[in-house]
Amino acid sequence: MTRRRKRASPPGAVELNMTPLIDMIFILLIFFMVSASFVRESGVDVERPVAKTASSRTPAAIVSIDSANVIWIDGRTIDVRSVGTWMRRFHADSPEGGVVIAADAMARTGVVIQVLDACREAGVRDVSVAARAP
Repeated sequence: MTRRRKRASPPGAVELNMTPLIDMIFILLIFFMVSASFVRESGVDVERPVAKTASSRTPAAIVSIDSANVIWIDGRTIDVRSVGTWMRRFHADSPEGGVVIAADAMARTGVVIQVLDACREAGVRDVSVAARAP
């Protein structure tokens, strides 16, 4: 049996210890993940209509209505009769929170009005309709 000989490092050679470097990278990664702000999206692509007076804002809840008149809240489809229940629960959790209705340009106006009425009946006073600037 032959044994391998351990090579002796030349005198004056410096060994680089990678452990503190990896620890520091993980700490930075955790810091940026915790401190990053995430934008809340509705989960469905909506072609918003153009409005000259459109302004940007950060809503507390987004209700989307796609071109097929399907209502989306938190990435789930919801029947128009269930919007009021969801809004009452939302209003109980955050009484000062606002709601933005992001309706597709091809969505029926009647569905948008039903969602708007359900929000107001639930007590949400800050209700807006999303549009994009020209």
